[in-house]
Amino acid sequence: MIHSCAPDSPAANPATAEANVKANRPQPETARHWRQLKQPIWAPRHLRRWLTDHGSLTRLLKRASKGRFSVRVVRQGYHRPGPAEAAALRLRSRQQALIREVYLCGAGEPWVYARTVIPVTTLSGSHRTLKLIGSRSLGSLLFRDPSMQRQPLQIARLNEGLWARRSVFHLERKPLLVCEVFLPSLEHIQYPAC
Repeated sequence: MIHSCAPDSPAANPATAEANVKANRPQPETARHWRQLKQPIWAPRHLRRWLTDHGSLTRLLKRASKGRFSVRVVRQGYHRPGPAEAAALRLRSRQQALIREVYLCGAGEPWVYARTVIPVTTLSGSHRTLKLIGSRSLGSLLFRDPSMQRQPLQIARLNEGLWARRSVFHLERKPLLVCEVFLPSLEHIQYPAC
């Protein structure tokens, strides 16, 4: 699997570009066995604290990268969520949502792949600006929102052997699902001390 934090060159064929994105990114939407986080977890030791931290992952990555943090948007648009994502958000099976996929990078290297599913009904009122965040971190916005509530973390091991966590956030009782996949490049990054 090839990951990069460098911007892609413009593709002549949008369908080819979309196929390349799908082929080169983790597939958390296909995971069927999400389990609520319990101790102990059977993830590799170097990932346990990353997987179980209930705070802002953005904050942790900024600390671990000594401020050399960036967000690379892979794609964003209206699509149908995967079945497990729709179930987590209690969406009808054919309902579309805004899906945002990014790499969270430290020192120019992708450390985490993040996929966010935002139902159209969540993109109303003051939260309609969520579709305009560009290369800013979603976590930096979520954890500053005084109305934010977070459901318990769930973890899964994906078909690719990668570990992921996800949780449903509520902003003024409107849901969105955030899934974070920890990439092999994070293996040698020390979890930042508080």
